Amino acid sequence: MRPRVVVDNANLSSAALRIRELQAQAKSLAGEQVKELLAVLATAESMAFEIAEGGEVFAPGIRDVCRRLAEDLEQRSQTIEAIQARR
Repeated sequence: MRPRVVVDNANLSSAALRIRELQAQAKSLAGEQVKELLAVLATAESMAFEIAEGGEVFAPGIRDVCRRLAEDLEQRSQTIEAIQARR
């Protein structure tokens, strides 16, 4: 196990500061992308549920697949949200 290094921000070089800024920006953008993904998954879940409940206009096989897809998307979204919350 390596010893923990404590860094004084006042003594960081401009390159090190720039790296930290870029890392913070990348982390923020990654969070935004995850939010966008969750929004798309919610839309897909809603559409799948509508088809699953759509009655006889949709083939029974399609309704069944969409019902399972809606359930799976809900669970996957919750998993992504839980992982994101830990970051």
